[in-house]
Amino acid sequence: MSEPAVETPVLDRYECRACGYVYEPEKGDDKHDIASGTPFAELPINWRCPVCSAKKTAFANIGPAGTASGFKENLGYGLGVNNLTPTQKNILIFGALALGFLFFISLYGLQ
Repeated sequence: MSEPAVETPVLDRYECRACGYVYEPEKGDDKHDIASGTPFAELPINWRCPVCSAKKTAFANIGPAGTASGFKENLGYGLGVNNLTPTQKNILIFGALALGFLFFISLYGLQ
C-alpha cells in the first residue's frame, strides 16, 4: 500500500508597491525571522517590508512564481507570447538577439 500524495498548495508572492521587494513564501523573511513556507496572510500585522519598512497594506498580490506576467484578460492576445513566463520571454528575446548577431557577423564570410 502506498501513502496518498500530499498536495502542496501554490503560494502567491506579494510585491511592495513602494520599493519593488517581492515577498516569496517559499523563502520567508530572514530579517524578521519569518520561516519559509509562511503565507503572506499569516504574517504578523506589524510586519514591515525588509527593504523600505512599508506596511503590509502596501503589498500587492502578483501570483505564484513561474506564472505568466500581466493581466489575466490579456493573456489570450499576442500570438501566444503573453502566455510565456518571464524566464521564457527572456530566452526568446535574448536568443533572437544572439541569432541576429550571428547572422550579422556571418556577412563577413561572404567576401
